[in-house]
Amino acid sequence: MRILIAPDKFKGSLTAAQAASAIAEGALRVYPDAEAIQFPVADGGEGTLEAAVAAGYEERLNAVVGPILAPVGAAWAIRNDAFGGATAVIETAQASGLAHMEPTPANALRAHSYGCGQLIAAALDAGATEIVLGVGGSAMSDGGSGALRALGLKPLDAAGNVVPLGGGSLADVVTVDASGLDPRLSAVKFRIAVDVRNPLFGSDGAAQVFGPQKGADADAVELLDAGLRNWASVLRESTGRDVNVPGAGAAGGFPASFLAFSNAVLEGGFELVAGLTGLAEKLAVADLVITGEGSMDSQSLTGKAPIALADAAHARGIPVIVVAGRILVTPEDLARHGVVAAAQLLDVAASPDDAVANAAKYLAWATSQVLEGA
Repeated sequence: MRILIAPDKFKGSLTAAQAASAIAEGALRVYPDAEAIQFPVADGGEGTLEAAVAAGYEERLNAVVGPILAPVGAAWAIRNDAFGGATAVIETAQASGLAHMEPTPANALRAHSYGCGQLIAAALDAGATEIVLGVGGSAMSDGGSGALRALGLKPLDAAGNVVPLGGGSLADVVTVDASGLDPRLSAVKFRIAVDVRNPLFGSDGAAQVFGPQKGADADAVELLDAGLRNWASVLRESTGRDVNVPGAGAAGGFPASFLAFSNAVLEGGFELVAGLTGLAEKLAVADLVITGEGSMDSQSLTGKAPIALADAAHARGIPVIVVAGRILVTPEDLARHGVVAAAQLLDVAASPDDAVANAAKYLAWATSQVLEGA
C-alpha cells in the first residue's frame, strides 16, 4: 500500500516536513509494509519554500533588509529545468515577514517589502526565468513599492524627492521614475500565489482587512488605505494598468506593483505549489492520503492546502484521513471533501499546551489510533 503523507505546517509547533515525519511514524506502526511517501504541502503562504525544497529545489540564503530596516537572513530556492530556464521560489515572509517586526502602529506604517525585491534581484542574477512568489505572513502594507524600489523604481513626491520606505509614505507619491527599473522584470514570468480575493484598497482592501493584525490602529489603517489608493492611481497613470483587482490586496497589496510593471499573474496557491512540486504525480500512485494542519477550521474549507488536497484525492477516488492539532469543523463538513476519518491531538494530549509542546509524539500516536479505527 502506498500512503501519501502530505500535511501542511502545524503552526507554532511543527513544520510541514516535521509533521509528515511524525505521521509516517504513526502510519508505519499500523502498516509496517506500506510505502510512506512524505510530501509536505503548502497553499502559497508560509511553508511554500519548505515544500519546494522538499521537492528538490536548491535552497539559498541572502542577507537582505528586513521590514523595518534591520538586516535579516532570508531563504529562497531555485531549480533549473530541462530547457535552459530556471524557476525560483520566494516567500515574502522570509524577507518581509511579520515575524521580523513588532506589530505596532508606527511599525505598520514603516514596514516595507524592500527585502523581497532584493531576493527577486538575487533570483534574476541566478538566471531565473520564472519566479513564484508566495505572499503569506507579511508585515507590510506598501503595495509592493518597496520591492520595486530595490529593483530600481523611484517613487517621488511633489518636490521630486524619493519618499521614505513604507506604506505610510504612499499618500505622498505623485509620480514614479521608472528609468532605472531592472529591465529583466519585463522578461521574467511572475506567478503570484494568492488565495484571498481582497482588492488593493477600500473596505475589503489590504489595510482595512489585514492592517490591524500587523499592528495598525484605526488612524494607521486610514493612512495606509489612503496610501494604497493613491499608489493605485499613480501606477495607473504610469503604466495604464488598473491594479485594484481581486487578490491585489494580498500581503499588504504586494501584487499591485508587479501587476503594473511586469507580466505577473495571480494564481490559486495550492494549485500553483502542487504543480511546482509534482504533487499530482505522487497522488496518481497513492492508495491512501493522510493530511492535516495545526487547526482545521472554517477557513480550511475555503481551499487551504489540506482540504484542496483532499478534494484532489476525492476526485480520484482515493480515501483521505485528516490528523490535525484541533478540528473545529464537523465530520459532515470533512466527508464532503472525501475525508473518511479524522483525529485531533487534543484528544490524546493532556492539555492544549501539552499538544503544542509534544506535537510530534501525539501526531504519531493519533495517526496510529485513527488508522486502527478506520
